[in-house]
Amino acid sequence: MSLLEVMGPPSGLGFSDQQQYPEEVVNIIKSAFTGGVVGWVYGGVPAFHQARRAFIERSQGELFQNQADAVQSAHRAGLRSFIRYGWRWSWRVAAFVAIFNSVSASLSAYRNKTTVGNYATAGAFTGALFRMHLGLQGLAGGFIFGTAFGIPAGGLIVFIQKLAGETLQEKRNRERREQYEQKLAEWQSRLSVTEVLGQVESNTLEGPQMETAKESRSC
Repeated sequence: MSLLEVMGPPSGLGFSDQQQYPEEVVNIIKSAFTGGVVGWVYGGVPAFHQARRAFIERSQGELFQNQADAVQSAHRAGLRSFIRYGWRWSWRVAAFVAIFNSVSASLSAYRNKTTVGNYATAGAFTGALFRMHLGLQGLAGGFIFGTAFGIPAGGLIVFIQKLAGETLQEKRNRERREQYEQKLAEWQSRLSVTEVLGQVESNTLEGPQMETAKESRSC
């Protein structure tokens, strides 16, 4: 067994090392969760108030044990509508945001740059995908709506990244370069240690051989 086999591969090149999720994937998950929460609030809160008001108007002639019982019944009716309509909006908004960010991140990775056009294309694709079940007219409407949504959203994201000093793509390229340089330095350090150990091992083996040669000459 050689010294290289004993020391193993450099850090980052072994199969046992744990790989972190890419930042783009983490951002997609976070944005989808946030979109789901916003969609639930957007769809659930108005439905809650509307259902509560409709229950009060509908039950004017009903008898309740007391005022608290009437209030609880109205709240239960509103809560059912909050869950029902909140969920309808939640999964749709979460899916829209997830697909939109996935397409825009894929385009940025493919083109190796972040532009407003990537978000406009992602918005057009996502909008058309959500409205394609309505036929050609729905497909065109979704395409226009998605593009109209993607341009300002992309412009805002690019503007924020510019204020931060670098885009997400530039940050990823910089981190890859720094990680590569770090791994290269670690590997070169291990190679230097291996060379020193090899010299020590060879010197240790040469000592007995020279003594044996001297003894054989003296005899």
